[in-house]
Amino acid sequence: MRISATIFLTDETITPVRLARELEERGFAGLYLPEHTHIPVSRESPYPGGGDLPREYGRTLDPFVALAQAAAVTERLALGTGITLVAQHDPIDLAKQVATLDHLSGGRFTLGVGFGWNKEEAADHGVDWSTRRDLARDRVALMRALWAPAPTAHEGGFNSVRASEAHPKPAGGAPRILLGGAAGPRLFADIAAYADGWMPIGGRGLAESIPVLRGVWEEAGRDPEDLQVVPYAVLPSTGKLAHYASLDVPEVVLQLPPSTPEELLPLLDEYTTYL
Repeated sequence: MRISATIFLTDETITPVRLARELEERGFAGLYLPEHTHIPVSRESPYPGGGDLPREYGRTLDPFVALAQAAAVTERLALGTGITLVAQHDPIDLAKQVATLDHLSGGRFTLGVGFGWNKEEAADHGVDWSTRRDLARDRVALMRALWAPAPTAHEGGFNSVRASEAHPKPAGGAPRILLGGAAGPRLFADIAAYADGWMPIGGRGLAESIPVLRGVWEEAGRDPEDLQVVPYAVLPSTGKLAHYASLDVPEVVLQLPPSTPEELLPLLDEYTTYL
């Protein structure tokens, strides 16, 4: 079972270059970064974790720029987003960003896809909250059309693109795509329809949820061996990681605090005991 890490990188934390090097030197499998373009101060959406919104949410680095820096100074470290708010992106631009990062990193990129919780942030991007899941699905389909080997058109309910030359291509034809979100029929149907697996935050209840997801996956005609479940933002313990391993989870992403090198590096050393 691979052990990766995630962190809210900001203008006040360790840099992407320093963190990527430190993770690779210690043997961590990957680095995943979250995304928020901005946080309107007049927001009405409650923070899912309860209480006040942590400071780092409004200071988050752009994940693609940060991951490009990480890719440039590492050779083995996997790179990913946890998650990209696909509905808030122009899908043609996003397809190019993803393909370029995956190409330049030698196929090390995973696209985590999420639907968001901050209605005000999404509204500033012109997103209709009630249709954001359908919009994200359509935008992923458009990106897959641009990543296809031959020029391929896409005509969807929200987006379209002509058959086009669009290079570079992702190293493996398309990056691994994992959907984030809470267990439920809608999410599991979406995973089976257009993703490679699930990225559940925290990983609670997986013993009950994974068999349900596998059933939906197989009913959709997907190969049971292809499904990947990657618990995300996990605070580790030996027992918890052993439980995930017993569920044949291929990878776990540990949560790191948004800290300076002086505060963070001792914790990385501590976490190497789980590798």
